[in-house]
Amino acid sequence: MAVSPDPRKNELLAALPDADFQRWLPQLEWVDMPLGQVVYESGSTLSHVYFPTTAIVSLLYVMENGASAEIAVVGNEGVVGISLFMGGESTPSRGVVQSAGQGFRLAAQVIKEEFKRAPVLHLLLRYTQALITQMAQTAVCNRHHSLDQQLCRWLLLSLDRLQGNELVMTQELIANMLGVRREGVTEGALKLQNLGLIRYSRGRITVLDRPGLEKRTCECYAVVKKEYDRLLPDTPTA
Repeated sequence: MAVSPDPRKNELLAALPDADFQRWLPQLEWVDMPLGQVVYESGSTLSHVYFPTTAIVSLLYVMENGASAEIAVVGNEGVVGISLFMGGESTPSRGVVQSAGQGFRLAAQVIKEEFKRAPVLHLLLRYTQALITQMAQTAVCNRHHSLDQQLCRWLLLSLDRLQGNELVMTQELIANMLGVRREGVTEGALKLQNLGLIRYSRGRITVLDRPGLEKRTCECYAVVKKEYDRLLPDTPTA
């Protein structure tokens, strides 16, 4: 027997007061989120917000020449498409699925109306503050820390948004997200593999030693995690 997908696998949805959650439930649409899917494009008007449950979405800033760099990742802790309820309608970034999975989406008009309600408003504003912290820390990290440290930070942030310890990810996609050459990612991944921290094979990264990654990364990971833990409620996702 097929098991019905559970919206409360997304921590923001799980944090909604029960009355709000029950009101949302009939309007939440379960969606498949395959690797590489563009959830929204730069400058386009968003039609939905997305609440990933098992997928991870990378928010990328894309330059005129096609070069890109990741500014944040969103997984089961959050929502993709904050510009809809923050009043912007569109955003200069692009949302791309970096780790395949599933999630739920809610129509633009619904989230705009729900944002007028105090419990929803306060929860989404706290999440937005945490996301802004991640964006700011990513900018600092990309400027001041080594590729090795950035790769460790990125792996840890991704792990926090997954149920297991394996990411399905190509080197090319990682390079696009970190804004570096593919050769640099290869070198960094091999270094971490030789240290016994990860295993990398055919687009799959398996983390073998998380404490080792935490010791090797820069301060940026801890800053971001502390802010998410401070601002967002600790709710079960089961």
